[in-house]
Amino acid sequence: MKFTATLALPLIFASMPIAQTAPPSDVPRADLRSLVENVVLADGYRYQATDSAGRSMDAAKIIQDETGDYLAVYHTMRADGRYHAAIAFSSDLLTWTFAQDFGAGSSQPTISRVGNGGYVVAWEQDPNNHVAVRYYANRVNLLAASASRQFDAPRTLSRCAEGTPNIYSVTLGPDIDHSTIDIGGHYYANCDVDRQMRATLTNFSSWSASTQPNFDNALLYWNVRGNIGDRDSLSFKGFPFGLIEGQYEKGKFESWRTFIYDYTTGNADRTSIHTHAGSVAFANPSITRIKTPAGADALLVSLFIPSEGAAGGEAGQLIYFRKY
Repeated sequence: MKFTATLALPLIFASMPIAQTAPPSDVPRADLRSLVENVVLADGYRYQATDSAGRSMDAAKIIQDETGDYLAVYHTMRADGRYHAAIAFSSDLLTWTFAQDFGAGSSQPTISRVGNGGYVVAWEQDPNNHVAVRYYANRVNLLAASASRQFDAPRTLSRCAEGTPNIYSVTLGPDIDHSTIDIGGHYYANCDVDRQMRATLTNFSSWSASTQPNFDNALLYWNVRGNIGDRDSLSFKGFPFGLIEGQYEKGKFESWRTFIYDYTTGNADRTSIHTHAGSVAFANPSITRIKTPAGADALLVSLFIPSEGAAGGEAGQLIYFRKY
């Protein structure tokens, strides 16, 4: 009988439910989502953002500089029929003073402040759409668009286009000529749809890139069948997260949506962003942890609202921030 009872024990325990533990990033991700989704509750916001020169600030990425003020890089379609990326500065996050143009054919820019007081800026450059990376030794040189290092990346994943960069990190060892820059981007897969890539620029001279199918799969899970494009990342409450755009239907700008990506779990959440007038399409997301002009901790979010999915008076660049 003892022998029979011993054999039965594994069968009893095998039939018991196994407790599931939620990933530790679940609660911070939910908190982040609640901050991103409600523009109506923002502590400051601006629709159809433009700079002091009257340029639209499309696809803006905003950071805080060493003075406590703010820097934005963005692009505008100019009279020559090409995009021009530019740099502007602000003391209040809502009013922006144009500083300099980065040149014709530059678009989708991003910026990162470096520990030595310099700045790395990257954008998509045409013709032969590719990632361009520039290093500015200080704030003065940045605002003058006077780069001390430049690198134009070869296309290795698509013969058609690679671009929309974000900068995950810049590591100096000890200077920009001995550095590792971790860059995200998209590549035009089979010259058909944008998909995710990740690249490393080493010593400002050597480039390697790889596809990111697991990142793509997080949005394909939600039946995103068009482009999977621009993204940005941040650390929030001790976990790495990102915002990323996904187009549900190829060619339809009204189908652009923004997702929250969890780098810990590899999963994405759909967001339901509420604007004052009820716009439904959101693209080119960026997000930054900042101190407000009053010194409070806040999240700064930047989204482009395509006219095809915009409610009255909201089409164009949206900038807003929420304290937490």
